[in-house]
Amino acid sequence: MSLRFDGQVAIVTGAGNGLGKSYALELARRGCKVVVNDLGGGFKGEKAGSGKHVADLVVEEIKANGGTAVANYDSVENGKAIVDTAIKAFGAVHILINNAGILRDKSFKRMTDNDWELIVKVHIMGVYSVTKAAWGHMLQQKYGRVVNVSSPAGLYGNFGQANYSLAKMGMVGFTQTLAKEGGKKNIKANCIAPLAGTRMLATVMPEKLIAALKTEHITSLVLYLAHESTKSTGSVFECSGGTYQKVMLSRNVGWAADLTKGDPTMDDVAANWDTIVDMKSAKITKEGSKAGIQNVMKLASKL
Repeated sequence: MSLRFDGQVAIVTGAGNGLGKSYALELARRGCKVVVNDLGGGFKGEKAGSGKHVADLVVEEIKANGGTAVANYDSVENGKAIVDTAIKAFGAVHILINNAGILRDKSFKRMTDNDWELIVKVHIMGVYSVTKAAWGHMLQQKYGRVVNVSSPAGLYGNFGQANYSLAKMGMVGFTQTLAKEGGKKNIKANCIAPLAGTRMLATVMPEKLIAALKTEHITSLVLYLAHESTKSTGSVFECSGGTYQKVMLSRNVGWAADLTKGDPTMDDVAANWDTIVDMKSAKITKEGSKAGIQNVMKLASKL
């Protein structure tokens, strides 16, 4: 166990079950002080009774194994209360794993406003709220590690998950911006798109496959991204079944209209469509295209 987290404090949202619980247990095993956040509801966003039981059980397990942890039962929409728990109990927050999530799967035709809004509240507003509350502490101490959770459904879309796909792709852009803004303060932000045998996935996959897609496989990557030694930032990783893959956008050369001959028409686009969609020339990209600006500057130089 060469990589440890002694002296550090982590917040793991949605840590009462599944992946979040796995992150919390392993962080504590490696010396980290952990805030175990869980509202205690179901994975479809339904409310529980007292909402305290699952978080308490994880904390009890951590303490029984010699670790240090406290429970928090707030919704991720109340991010300040979650971060305040860390500050009050341990005096700092070094690591934030935005893990809390729910599903409200329906075809777009059948999806209700409530199905849409619940996903946005948890996966977008919740992630914003907790990260915003932790961000100031990370800037002040000039250190932080943020791990956000996307999904293959976010990267590629998935039938019946328009709401979830929107939110999870949003995590990609959010992560990349945090990485840029936190870079000079040694705050690194990364994003995972995992596939693991959790209670959420158990509703759509065979039992044998669920058993094979171990949460521990995902935990190994997440903890490395949360460690002080990680150099990666602004990156997205797919991970499942012991396989780890970095995902990046690519862009081809495309077609640049000759603006000296006038503005390109719809017919011009149609005539050059094969060039526009040809990905043989595609290269990995890390920033937005400047080709349009360059094309206009080229025109300006001829005027």
